[in-house]
Amino acid sequence: MATRPKTPTSKTAAAKKPAAKRPTKKPARSLYSAAEIEALFRRFAEAEPEPKGELYALNTFTLLVAVVLSAQATDAGVNKATPELFRLADTPEKMVALGEDRIRDLIKTIGLFKTKAKNVFLLSQLLVERHGGEVPADREALQALPGVGRKTANVVLNIAFGQPTIAVDTHIFRLANRLGLAPGKTPEEVEKRLEALIPEPYVRHSHHWLILHGRYVCKARKPECERCLISDLCKWPEKTADHPAMPVAFGAAAVGERDD
Repeated sequence: MATRPKTPTSKTAAAKKPAAKRPTKKPARSLYSAAEIEALFRRFAEAEPEPKGELYALNTFTLLVAVVLSAQATDAGVNKATPELFRLADTPEKMVALGEDRIRDLIKTIGLFKTKAKNVFLLSQLLVERHGGEVPADREALQALPGVGRKTANVVLNIAFGQPTIAVDTHIFRLANRLGLAPGKTPEEVEKRLEALIPEPYVRHSHHWLILHGRYVCKARKPECERCLISDLCKWPEKTADHPAMPVAFGAAAVGERDD
């Protein structure tokens, strides 16, 4: 007598059933049209055609050191410590000669000063050994130095070498998400989205404009919407002004107290 094939039990069938795929969540898009983005950065450019960083530096090397020291610290705090440091050591060779202990003593008012002193000493050594005492104009080479991450490399490449890089700090990350300009979950994600949407003529200075706007106007705790020159373009639901302020230069004297 022929045997009938076994019918799979419901448990077996369920085990063989492929798991349902979760729908892929598409990244949030910018809330702004190309025309609105162009208008936004045009106003920043009219207010401050040549924005400058606020870290004290004498040359490319001291700029690199200042940016390394500014990690998890304010520019104002770094600027209080670096004049004497840079008076004594404004080249990698002089910084190595100064020594880690002396560097540490000179920057002890800055947060994480022990780790930063070690990084400054070691990166100075590597600049002498590998790059002839010069700061390289290359992201990979910069990020190979102790204490230098992507943001630090972007700042140096932009300010010292004029490259159109965007260094996403806490201000830019907040603005990109608050305004819906370039929403992202990580600084690198925000960086890539800003690079894709900012018109080419404005890319080089864009990170300075956004940092200064976040520092002096669109602050973390108390945004000063009445001082904002893009308030009519802004799509933040909680904004308190709809009419743009008159264009003025960025800075504490012109715009108000800074928000570090």
